[in-house]
Amino acid sequence: MARYSFGGDEHIAVEMDEAMSLRAFFGALSICNAVRDSKIPGVTEICPANASLQLRFDPDLIEPDDLMREVKRIEASVSGQKRALTTRIIEIPVYYDDPWTRETLMRFRDRHQDPDATDLEYAARINNYASVNDFIAAHSGSPWLVSMVGFGAGSPFTFQMVEHEKQIQVPKYVRPRTDTPKQCVAQGGCFTGIYPVRGAGGYQMYGITPTPIYDPTQTTSYLREFMILFRPGDIVKFRRIGRDEYDSLVEDVKKEDFFLKQQAISFSLDEFEQAPAFYNRQILEALDGH
Repeated sequence: MARYSFGGDEHIAVEMDEAMSLRAFFGALSICNAVRDSKIPGVTEICPANASLQLRFDPDLIEPDDLMREVKRIEASVSGQKRALTTRIIEIPVYYDDPWTRETLMRFRDRHQDPDATDLEYAARINNYASVNDFIAAHSGSPWLVSMVGFGAGSPFTFQMVEHEKQIQVPKYVRPRTDTPKQCVAQGGCFTGIYPVRGAGGYQMYGITPTPIYDPTQTTSYLREFMILFRPGDIVKFRRIGRDEYDSLVEDVKKEDFFLKQQAISFSLDEFEQAPAFYNRQILEALDGH
């Protein structure tokens, strides 16, 4: 059962579960979508998160207890619905073990659990992969679902769509870095993220993408309508690339000639849970057929 609480005078927080799961995410997103569609007077912001959500409201327009009752009613109404959504799958090319993230991580080995290994070597070992290549194949071989966007502007939290026992997990650095390359692909806990801008961070760094995910100027070809690429419910496929393709794609982005590979799909959590590997193949085939 979800746990409700007030956050100050203008917020309601709803925790679906203490642990992240696709079921908890779908529960939170379903409530957010229903609250949005209900157009409750006084609700000013709706913020879905990994396994929770937060609403902001104007207490001059709606009584806090009235809103609490309405949200609980909405939760009950959506609990029996099919767990499905219309979304899109997006391909994100990644130059794994690139020279920029490698140079950065080597500057901060004193803040790492294993100063004698790179982040990829460490992640491969603690997840029981025989080599870095095997680890990269596992990371890029399955789709990831965007469960939340935030902290950094447009930064996605992506959750690996595999059986729980197969999920890649890594701890954050012992102490955060003061530097992370822009568009670095990195992981902390069960979430892989992308750093939208250069800055501090503590995730284990795997590589870098030539694909901008945040552009306040809105000059990037696929970000002209909105400056942020991801939204909750998006599905991401990381594709391994080499240096030559990385350099070529960087130039395409600069020339505003970059093609973002994506495809609209319908995702059913119930069907995924019945046969994750088979369902993932269908999702990836839809992207490859685009």
